Amino acid sequence: MDFLYEKISYLRGLADGLDVKPDSKEGKLFNALMDVIEEIADGMNDIVEEQDEVNEYLDLLDEDLSTVEEELFSDLEIDEDDDYDFDFDDDFDDEYDDDYDDDFEEHECNCAEHEDI
Repeated sequence: MDFLYEKISYLRGLADGLDVKPDSKEGKLFNALMDVIEEIADGMNDIVEEQDEVNEYLDLLDEDLSTVEEELFSDLEIDEDDDYDFDFDDDFDDEYDDDYDDDFEEHECNCAEHEDI
């Protein structure tokens, strides 16, 4: 964020080179604008520092979580290429069909036949 402070200094130098008097209307406006810009730069600098702290904390949490995962799941063999490894048991379908075959009766339907009147 140093580049912002460098640009602010550059703008102040430009104003000094233009002989803008601090007591004039233009000088007061320029100084007020520069103060606001400097406050914005300070706020952005604070945000960047806090973001860096949060990123460091997240990195530590990620490392801790990795350690916990290794401790908990090191004994498990996980095939990461096959996330959906289901055992489709065909015997289940046969058992299901056998259980409910007795409940159904077959009837012929004459729905497709048309009679002319």
